[in-house]
Amino acid sequence: MELTDLTDSQRELLEVLKDSIVAIDDARAKETAEEVIAAGIDPNTAIKTAIANAAIEVWKKFDDGDYFLPHLVMAGDVMDEVGAILEKSIPVEQVEKKKIIVIATVEADMHSVGKNLVSTMLRAAGFEVHDMGVDVSSLTIIQKAKEVKADMIALSSLLTTTMPYMREIVDDLKSMGIRDDYKVMIGGGPVSRSFGEEIGADGYGSDAIEAVDEAKKLLFS
Repeated sequence: MELTDLTDSQRELLEVLKDSIVAIDDARAKETAEEVIAAGIDPNTAIKTAIANAAIEVWKKFDDGDYFLPHLVMAGDVMDEVGAILEKSIPVEQVEKKKIIVIATVEADMHSVGKNLVSTMLRAAGFEVHDMGVDVSSLTIIQKAKEVKADMIALSSLLTTTMPYMREIVDDLKSMGIRDDYKVMIGGGPVSRSFGEEIGADGYGSDAIEAVDEAKKLLFS
């Protein structure tokens, strides 16, 4: 079902769902998600529009200084709850296997804000995300990727002194003979696309929105 196939009232309902997520109105968001199902709107359409667009607006509020880290966490929780309600109504035969991403801030780096936002945006875009937190060693990240059968490893660094750990992870994947098993995407304040090319990463995101676009290109192209 495309947006053009929806009635005006159905489109308005998706707009209410998006706005309630952005407002972090948990009760209203869950109630509207149920109304979306009752209105006969394809749950996949609701996920790919209302939730995804809400994630973009939340990011903009954060970028503008209107929202802070607690808001990101709460908005992410609302998105997860709404997504679970919508996914329950997707027929088993129509359930698409989600691409799996393991994300972490690299070893010796305690910064989490950017990574948390990327995690939220990736979930809203329909990826299964395993967030390992901050200060995570190469072998721990790789072990998790193996455990969950990940398609991608996403790495964040906010310090120039921890950027070499990104290279270490790529090198460890190579030495283990499993480099081709995972796409590797990097990001963070001091990180650049050229650095990614230098260390052999597959992709780079300058912000949460670009990270989602890059993940889609790498995993669905």
